[in-house]
Amino acid sequence: MKDSYLIPNGFYLIQLKLLNRDKRLDQRRPTPSEIRFLQEVLNADYRTGNIRLREGEYQYTLAKTIASFQLKLRFPNVKDIIKGLFGEEKASDIQFIRKIQTILKKMEKSNIVQILPKTKPWDLQRYALTSFKFQDVDKNLVAFATDDQMKQAQDMLRSILDHQEAPSVKLGKTKICLMVLIIVASYMTSVWALTQYVINPIIFVLSFSAAIAFSVILGKVLSHG
Repeated sequence: MKDSYLIPNGFYLIQLKLLNRDKRLDQRRPTPSEIRFLQEVLNADYRTGNIRLREGEYQYTLAKTIASFQLKLRFPNVKDIIKGLFGEEKASDIQFIRKIQTILKKMEKSNIVQILPKTKPWDLQRYALTSFKFQDVDKNLVAFATDDQMKQAQDMLRSILDHQEAPSVKLGKTKICLMVLIIVASYMTSVWALTQYVINPIIFVLSFSAAIAFSVILGKVLSHG
């Protein structure tokens, strides 16, 4: 079996529990592009892969581990994956790292895993599942997350988006209030200029022009809102 990499049966389940308790994982919030990618993955249906995804084999275990990160809106690199599954010692073993990278590369070619762009040139490559549901080469349907888990991840994404949109909404309201004040002040100034004994045409023209200009801008802002 060329695409089979066996591990001790049940070992990965124990290690995944340890991974879920690891509080030293990266807490960086996903970027807007990463959020879009996560949304696509969470909404993706079964994808077809040309490798076997069978419990007890490396490719299944690696996919399951990546899924556990991804459900927390995180993208692990190869060392994160190895630490979670096999411990710190294995994460320092260069030959073992290369072996896992080889398997991950094969999973990428099989449309199971996607390699994400580096955030910094010196960072390790990060990995993500292209879906949480696959049909493997043996036509088996494999799911790496339950509906409840995916719903929780979607709720977390929605919460992040709400927090990102709140400052822009507040800023938009501030701009509108400022423009309204300028318009009112400009109109009042132009009216004041007309009521003077000696009308100053420069003050009237400038204030009236400003009122018209900001009224047009405000109308465009409100129409796009």
